[in-house]
Amino acid sequence: MSAQKFKLFSFSGKMKVLHLSWMAFFITFVVWFNAAPLVSVIADSLGLTKDQIKTLLILNVALTIPARIIIGMVTDKYGPKVTYSALLAICSIPCFMFAVADSFEQLALARFLIGFIGAGFVIGIRVVSEWFPAKELGTAEGIYGGWGNFGSAAAAFTLPAVALAFGGENGWRFAIGLTGLMSLAFSFVYYFNITDTPKGSTYFKPKKAGGLEVTSKKDFVLLIIMKIPMYATLALLAWKLSPAGVSMFTQNVTELIYGLLVLVFIVDFYQTYQVNKHIFIREVPEFERYEFKQVAVLNVLYFTTFGSELAVVSMLPLFFAETFGLGMAQAGMVASSYAFMNLMSRPGGGWLSDKFGRKSTLLILTAGLAIGYFSVAQIDSSWSLPIAVVVVMACSFFVQGGEGAVFAAVPLIKRRLTGQIAGMTGAYGNVGAVFFLTVYSMVSTQMFFYVIATSAVFGFITLLFMSEPKGHIAEVNEQGEVTLISVS
Repeated sequence: MSAQKFKLFSFSGKMKVLHLSWMAFFITFVVWFNAAPLVSVIADSLGLTKDQIKTLLILNVALTIPARIIIGMVTDKYGPKVTYSALLAICSIPCFMFAVADSFEQLALARFLIGFIGAGFVIGIRVVSEWFPAKELGTAEGIYGGWGNFGSAAAAFTLPAVALAFGGENGWRFAIGLTGLMSLAFSFVYYFNITDTPKGSTYFKPKKAGGLEVTSKKDFVLLIIMKIPMYATLALLAWKLSPAGVSMFTQNVTELIYGLLVLVFIVDFYQTYQVNKHIFIREVPEFERYEFKQVAVLNVLYFTTFGSELAVVSMLPLFFAETFGLGMAQAGMVASSYAFMNLMSRPGGGWLSDKFGRKSTLLILTAGLAIGYFSVAQIDSSWSLPIAVVVVMACSFFVQGGEGAVFAAVPLIKRRLTGQIAGMTGAYGNVGAVFFLTVYSMVSTQMFFYVIATSAVFGFITLLFMSEPKGHIAEVNEQGEVTLISVS
């Protein structure tokens, strides 16, 4: 663990690792959301229907749920340096595919594969936890998450201008191709400038690959229960693409996907049992245990925080346009105030966690989040636009501050499993997004905000079961030596 002071604008030691990691995350988000601001131009260029555009937006988030789980495992096993570099390089390929696509089917396949880059977030959580001590970890993870997350807003502001600069009806292709080129180039920058741990530190790996380790029978049951919503969400996405939704798939293909999901769940259950079968034979030593309920609570909170952020960012421009009679360009600028808050709110949530404790910070931010969404639900055309914007920005502070506070706690549960825990919690953010966007497609906008506020109340109740990280977590290296890592 690097003993150097926390100097934000330094570019050496642990600060260099932090800055290069948020830049890598920033690029993954630019690539992941590169089509959103260009969607109307792409639709005109290739003659896409409204349903086809909606389908592309759904496909954009579909693969990220399993990808975050997989990338979490790969990160814990092979280390962040190799994993992040490989992800940035490999995901430039579907980016180039999208840039040269000339049919809806080609666009759809490329968009689906690009969803994998949304898993990059998980990798940085692990590398930052290796370099920063517990008392600075919330702030460091908050900066990593908040500044990296800003990539989606940066894409919205810059890519239309880049497309115009290239000009012609193929301007969008150059803009999207450029983001792929950035991703490929930065994979080399990251690989040659990062080490997984400070000099002399051990990189602890999971004892077994193929599933998340738990340390009691009760935790094994809870882990299986927490996997179900992820599979249910993928089934929901398949349903949205079926004849009952946008008719991209036939009924037969949809049923085949349902069958495959059941099969993968059975294999996943078996793998998880293989990794954990020793707990049914003998008890895990006290010093090696961790409580999986900590992970479950953070999953629920990220479902509400990041899940609602992804959903609200998708619908907010339209909401402002319809409520206040704004043009789409004006509405987009006003709505971007919500994403802009990420630059300060997420690091703020992490910093508050470092100062005042993980649990108490989460309780306050989750309560604020519930009140915030309840307030946003009251906005209608009788409000003045500036007050509506202030209420939305105040709500987004609690949302993104909550995200920062969740990931201030994630790395303090079990060091060698940090990638997998971050993967599962991160996946729950996408589960939340799909759930809330599905709700949005079925109910009024006011009811949509009420549903999010209710989920925040539920999150607040589950938080009461969380324990504040205290003392040390024990890790055993391959030689059997025990290392104690401070978590408070």
